[in-house]
Amino acid sequence: MMNWSDIRRNKADDSSAPVVVNVPSMACLLADLEQRLANGRGFCIATLNLDHVVKFHQSTAFRDAYTRHSHVTADGNPIVWLDRLAGHDIRLVPGSDLIEPVSDMATRLDAPVALFGTTPASLEAAAQALNARDPGLRIVAKIAPPMGFDPEGPEADACIDDIARSGARICFLALGAPKQEIFAARAHDRLPETGFLSIGAGLDFISGAQMRAPKLMRAIGAEWLWRLAGNPRRLAGRYWACMTIFPNLTWAALRARSGG
Repeated sequence: MMNWSDIRRNKADDSSAPVVVNVPSMACLLADLEQRLANGRGFCIATLNLDHVVKFHQSTAFRDAYTRHSHVTADGNPIVWLDRLAGHDIRLVPGSDLIEPVSDMATRLDAPVALFGTTPASLEAAAQALNARDPGLRIVAKIAPPMGFDPEGPEADACIDDIARSGARICFLALGAPKQEIFAARAHDRLPETGFLSIGAGLDFISGAQMRAPKLMRAIGAEWLWRLAGNPRRLAGRYWACMTIFPNLTWAALRARSGG
């Protein structure tokens, strides 16, 4: 697989572990998660996109947290295209698309679920929507940390204690990057029998607090245009940074394919 932490890496960063997409498809991921849960083991899932690759070069803590995740999926068509260009057959696995199948799994295995992040109102609405879809789903915690939440501070440790006390075996994290990945790695270190999934705006999509792009736009790889149109001031700079690194990533993929 491509080493996503190697792109434009500084010499001072050479000791960091590589970041690679290690999930080939949704089916493979779900099969592994079910086996882990059945065996009393947890997991830690990150969903890689180009914005995360940009952030790797801005935050060592973010990149290092990624390397401590058990699963990294391709959450963005550019990641899929580049990995395929490098010679690896992977499929798109967005974090938001994991919520329903993992909730189904939790119901089937009677694994309690925690919802963490976003706002109290969105958490409550998301919980109601999930339970309406699947009344057997046991949601045992709904935790909305305050603005300015530090995923590495004492408040994070208190939240991990709350998740532990709830008995949750699965925790959906909706904090946004890099907070959710940093918190997930920290929480999984302390609660190795719990599964942590970083899903970004996934709970807000379910609650209706945010509108996700239509399926057609997602199918043609244009979800980013939908998001940009909805919030150009916040996202224009982010997407520009993603575009500026794409040529280097393409060259790296070609070199990886040829063994360079």
